[in-house]
Amino acid sequence: MSTVLSARGVRKVFQGGDGRPLEILSGVDLDVGRGEFVAIVGESGAGKSTLLHLLGALDRPTEGTIILDNQRYDEVGETELDQLRNRRIGFVFQFHHLLRDFSALENVMMPMRIAGIAPEEARIRAGTLLAQVGLAERMSHRPQELSGGEQQRVAVARALANDPRLVLADEPSGNLDLRQAERLHDLLATLARDFETAMVVVTHNRQLASRADRVLAVDAGRLIPVDRVAVGE
Repeated sequence: MSTVLSARGVRKVFQGGDGRPLEILSGVDLDVGRGEFVAIVGESGAGKSTLLHLLGALDRPTEGTIILDNQRYDEVGETELDQLRNRRIGFVFQFHHLLRDFSALENVMMPMRIAGIAPEEARIRAGTLLAQVGLAERMSHRPQELSGGEQQRVAVARALANDPRLVLADEPSGNLDLRQAERLHDLLATLARDFETAMVVVTHNRQLASRADRVLAVDAGRLIPVDRVAVGE
């Protein structure tokens, strides 16, 4: 399995309310391979979302290196990081952040249009992706005309729009009921394999974590392996 994402010695320190440094991550090492689904768990405030933001080039670490497809984040400027995020990384958040005035199809087309893909090509790929997430009959609907689970599936399709090398998801099923959450969990696990995309998901949901190839916990600022079977019990 080829390595898509690699992090070494990643630290993140914030300034606390009292002016003192507050270390959230204290030396994270992580490798994620092509088609691998990794779940990250841990207590609230442990630094899971902070780590995801660093892996997604939404923030820069205090120390350490992060490499995606042989591209070190610390060797490029903000413009290049913007391009990397749009073209090589897909994001799925707890709140889907769909554009309310646009249809499901148009929402999925958006990252491709930003990347300069021609409208018709973007439309065809968006339609294919929506069909793959089970929304072939809902493409023309706007977000407010879709259920919560359907909206999140649109967000997943949008994350895959530019055929990213890495998909990052932060509590993707946090706002869904049990049935919708289970369907989303199945979808994420399947897509990681089918698209051969490296996937890292932060979650409190034990059922979602148990679907992953590996489960890691943020503990004392570092990542430690967790028994995947035990997580699902």
